[in-house]
Amino acid sequence: MGGGFRVLHLVRPFLSFLPEVQSADRKIPFREKVIYTVISLFIFLVCSQLPLYGIHSTTGADPFYWMRVILASNRGTVMELGITPIVTSGMVMQLLAGSKIIEVDNNVREDRALLNGAQKLLGILIAVGEAVAYVLSGMYGSVGQLGVGNAILIILQLCFAGIIVICLDELLQKGYGLGSGISLFIATNICENIIWKAFSPTTINSGRGAEFEGAVIALFHLLITRTDKVRALREAFYRQNLPNVTNLLATVLIFLIVIYFQGFRVVLPVSLSDIVANPFHGLFYIIFMLSACALFSKTWIEVSGSSAKDVAKQLKEQQMVMPGHRESNLQKELNRYIPTAAAFGGICIGALTVLADLMGAIGSGTGILLAVTIIYQYFETFEKEKASELGFFGF
Repeated sequence: MGGGFRVLHLVRPFLSFLPEVQSADRKIPFREKVIYTVISLFIFLVCSQLPLYGIHSTTGADPFYWMRVILASNRGTVMELGITPIVTSGMVMQLLAGSKIIEVDNNVREDRALLNGAQKLLGILIAVGEAVAYVLSGMYGSVGQLGVGNAILIILQLCFAGIIVICLDELLQKGYGLGSGISLFIATNICENIIWKAFSPTTINSGRGAEFEGAVIALFHLLITRTDKVRALREAFYRQNLPNVTNLLATVLIFLIVIYFQGFRVVLPVSLSDIVANPFHGLFYIIFMLSACALFSKTWIEVSGSSAKDVAKQLKEQQMVMPGHRESNLQKELNRYIPTAAAFGGICIGALTVLADLMGAIGSGTGILLAVTIIYQYFETFEKEKASELGFFGF
């Protein structure tokens, strides 16, 4: 790259102050990677259950309820922000680099270090900004009720948790663990949500007496306590406002479908009953989801370095050619397939997501698609790592 001033150079003074995990200087055995991964997951789970000190209240509607499942966040805990800071900073830097707003040469080691530092610095700034916004918006009670001391303490807790997530993700990605911390935390959060709604022993008064929240436990409880077994089964399979067995079976079905098709994307909550009650809204929702997924897929390949132009450049650098086509026509030929394939893939992903929500799957269509994809990737990573070791788990 040229020796002139570039935006990334602004990050240089901060690099020495940013937390960093050194790259592994040796090949980490599979058993050791598993240990690092389990420890990282344990730290994340502890933070997800550790209440924030100093908060006044977390009652009332949760404005981020439907987002928490894919942001690995837990309300009222130090993991309130989840992976939001690191994901947001990563997306912003990817878009800036992909759209050439900032110059980055991934073949230059210094550029990679500066980009990583910029992403980390932006993630910390986002964590600080979100923490301040949460406190000032009254999510934990008004600042007057909290007091200045508690307000500052809450902000520090949220920021420190955000830094922990950044470091844990970097630890795994630097070769000490398996996969990505972001993927691991998302999958764990989603699976925890599904398991809880299936086996939760918590009782809730729904107006028909105390009922178990967990669908499976509620099924056995209703069969044991009700004299009319048919009615008990009907209630267990179709009860409203609480997880039911039909939701659980739909979740399993979607898991199997996604394992086959392997895809995911973001969705808003909707159910089949909503479609019947308001067909226009349902039709708009489906069209919007499919169109948005297709448009996002086409846009993403342009900004992420996967467009026909970028692929043609990579093939040219690797001295690869397409038989029957001149080198000058390679980009034009690739442009016939790559955008169409991206849009079709986005539509398929959107369709799977809509199907999951229409069937009432637990954890939302987005969550299930994310969880299955991540778990499948981890399964492949485990198999690859085991194959490179002498024996199972490195023994």
